Amino acid sequence: MKNLFLTFYLLVLGGLGLASAQITGTVLDEDGAPLPGASVVVKGTTTGSTTDFDGNFSINAEVGDTLVVSYIGFESKEVAAEGGEMRITLTSGVALSEVIIVGSRNPNRTATESTVPVDVIDMKELNNVAPQVNLNQILNYVAPSFTSNTQTISDGTDHIDPASLRGLGPDQVLVLINGKRRHTSSLINVNGTFGRGSVGTDLNAIPASAIQRIEVLRDGAAAQYGSDAIAGVINIVLNKSVNELNATVTTGANFTKNANDQTGGVDGETTNIAASYGVALGEKGGFLNFSGDFDVREDYSRMKEWEGEVFNQYNVVERVAFNDGYDISNLLDDDVSDVIQYANQAGIDLNGATTKEELQPILSADATESELAARDQERSDYNMRVGQSALRGGRLFANFSLPLDDNGTEVYSFAGISSRTGNSAGFYRLPNQSRTYTPAYINGFLPEINSNIKDKSLSVGIKGKINEWDVDLSNTYGKNSFLYTIGNTFNASMQNASPTLFDAGGFSFAQNTSNLDVTRFFEDVMSGLNVAFGAEYRVENYDIIAGEEASYAQYTADGQRITLATQEPAQDFFGNARPGGSQVFPGFSPNNELSRGRSSVAGYVDVEADFSERFLASFATRFENYSDFGSTINFKLATRYKVSDNLNLRGAANTGFRAPSLHQINFNSTSTIFDQNGDPQEVGTFANDSRAAELLGIPKLKEETSSSVSLGLTAKIPDANLTITVDGYYVEINDRVVYTGQFQGPGTGTELDNLLRQANATAASFFANAINTESRGLDVVITHNTSLGDKWRLKSDLAGTFSKTNQIGDINASEVLRNADEVDTYFPEDSRVYLEEAVPRTKINLSNSLTSDKLVFFLRNVYFGEVTEATTVVANQQVFGTKLVTDLSIGYKATDALTFTIGANNLFDIYPDRAEEQYNNRSDGRFDWSRRAQQFGIGGRFLFARLNLSLK
Repeated sequence: MKNLFLTFYLLVLGGLGLASAQITGTVLDEDGAPLPGASVVVKGTTTGSTTDFDGNFSINAEVGDTLVVSYIGFESKEVAAEGGEMRITLTSGVALSEVIIVGSRNPNRTATESTVPVDVIDMKELNNVAPQVNLNQILNYVAPSFTSNTQTISDGTDHIDPASLRGLGPDQVLVLINGKRRHTSSLINVNGTFGRGSVGTDLNAIPASAIQRIEVLRDGAAAQYGSDAIAGVINIVLNKSVNELNATVTTGANFTKNANDQTGGVDGETTNIAASYGVALGEKGGFLNFSGDFDVREDYSRMKEWEGEVFNQYNVVERVAFNDGYDISNLLDDDVSDVIQYANQAGIDLNGATTKEELQPILSADATESELAARDQERSDYNMRVGQSALRGGRLFANFSLPLDDNGTEVYSFAGISSRTGNSAGFYRLPNQSRTYTPAYINGFLPEINSNIKDKSLSVGIKGKINEWDVDLSNTYGKNSFLYTIGNTFNASMQNASPTLFDAGGFSFAQNTSNLDVTRFFEDVMSGLNVAFGAEYRVENYDIIAGEEASYAQYTADGQRITLATQEPAQDFFGNARPGGSQVFPGFSPNNELSRGRSSVAGYVDVEADFSERFLASFATRFENYSDFGSTINFKLATRYKVSDNLNLRGAANTGFRAPSLHQINFNSTSTIFDQNGDPQEVGTFANDSRAAELLGIPKLKEETSSSVSLGLTAKIPDANLTITVDGYYVEINDRVVYTGQFQGPGTGTELDNLLRQANATAASFFANAINTESRGLDVVITHNTSLGDKWRLKSDLAGTFSKTNQIGDINASEVLRNADEVDTYFPEDSRVYLEEAVPRTKINLSNSLTSDKLVFFLRNVYFGEVTEATTVVANQQVFGTKLVTDLSIGYKATDALTFTIGANNLFDIYPDRAEEQYNNRSDGRFDWSRRAQQFGIGGRFLFARLNLSLK
């Protein structure tokens, strides 16, 4: 690593100039306390400095130059450089005045002066007062255009929450850290949740304690940053603080009327321990900051009682035989004399039946109520776990910078590691089902998915000046892996030979991105001209790792693994085939196993010109070539007109693209997916270049393309301390990638039937460019700051998003699909609802923070719009009404170093509307609240307490 830094340094050393003057000073807050880490920049240049622990700075500048001084949470200030020791005081102010990294490569651009909407979120404040501790939930409650909720009964998606901007897909949002591309998760969502068929970024792998602020760009930016930026960009800016220890302990739980299977009580206990500390490096503002956290989250369930059948008369025979000390696996033999004996002993009227064929209809009769009583059980003993998964994990991030001279040359790096284990459960395997091998589980079983999620990343770079040009050379690597261990389960086709714990395999995704970025600001051209250009080379690799044989294979009654279509699987007493593989999540087989890679190379040009003091325009274009599907070129034109000092009009138009992920191109597996009635299907996901895809006319994947326009205004009303932004937008996406419905084999021994049989599946699904969509909406943000007397300050933020997404035009189906009348399977009705109506299209957030020297009162109300149940049956598409969720916290600063906070998320214990019986979506009591349409989760009231220690 030292050699790498030295090489970078030598590359730029020859082009670096020397300063002609040295300006020094101190940056303070309103109370006279120093502000470490404040930014001091010579206006119109990238020459800058950062204050040290005592608020002191030193910068290359001439007397009379304008210095722009900024610090998160404070009003930026412009002052003239003086010859003596300067003393600069900042006042608490609007985050929108902060200089931003995302959306513009001009080093002086603030959010209110940008050509596109950018939200700036102060994480330091939220970490102190907000009830949420993980990044997805923090953003869900603070950024109206952002949506993310904990999922349930959705395999791996129970462990990684899908997230989106402006109602578009999780894979249409680009995430950056310190302006560098972040890798995505290795998990692809193929179960029944919003974002089905997509791959997102695992934001919860990043500790909130490591973040200084978050910039959310709400506009298409593929021409600036490349693939995935159709909906916008989230840029996470890491901590830079030094000589300051911040440690936080947060603990809480759900205190709700629907806890403990809806009887009222406490569950979902959560504890998070976080810390951040930085050390100063050198004399020029260098730093090394470490931040991390550890958390434990317990599961909870919101299922009240299973209402369907549990036992049949054959289960009665099993109970009587088991209590007699009999090995009930012997009841499965063709010799039925023992079955008859114990049926008679149980008092079952066999009506003279003497063969298995005659016994089957008699013993299949429901015996639930009497058998529950005989076994001293209740219906709730057969509940599923409908709620959040249990998680335990830790994260550690480091952020490093070392200026090498006074002219802006800097070596930098940031890195992160995280490890998380999760536990969730699937559908209960009931005693009367063929997938339940009752000799092993006489009362059935609740299978569990255990996840092991690991994430690591490293970015290194150097930036400096070469002949007045700012040059940034960097390399960023990231990898995410997701491995499955399936517990408390069974391979029913193995019968007595089956284990109960399986290594089911998993997947991983790695990405390496090298960037060269060159910029220069020409202060004397027009009223300012910023020119940027650069190149990117990215390499990606996706792996599927096979599990152990028993996790995926199906076996005959005599224990032979099925490899031929002529082999028959083991059967239950009623002649039903027993499924193979580990129940709830069949493992990946060697046929699924693969390692696929690709590379892309890109170049961009980005020009931003202030034609006058009032008129600004920017133009960006980006060419990108992918090794697996070809080239694309995109454009962006944006402008801002300053009507007055307090009113700006802005607009943008752009084209964009999203390359299909390696996951979507290559993922293949067999999963147990439950249909609308709660009946299981073994669904095989086949790649688009597979023989199954060819037989059904499924084309190979290509990139999504988009075009979008936005128009808005930003306004300040100084006398009222108000800042207002209003932005409308329209986005059209062509060839959008979706996860298809389930194609059934004809069942007549066709080639497709054989392919399904080989995959241990009964239906086939694919990823396909099936549809075109349009999205339109309006975002409004109003911020107010004021002082109430000498001691109290009030900050209020009102933000709302109003959006709508629709499929447009015909489904992009092939003639083969149309001739087979399979268009509705290619893009089914429930997929339309997931796309258009399963998450709120309206969300309004009002936050109020009242602070004094000792107290902080934080009040937030979030309005969630209506959502619709995602189901293929239109008559069952229940609409769940709007809700208002209130958060409240109170913080007390006992000493300068110690703060105590107590509060609540969802103070009034609000729940979504219950699923109504008439819509037939409750699945016999499994889902009193929808699992397919999410507003804000089903946890109910969450109370928390927090201790914050800050040592300087």
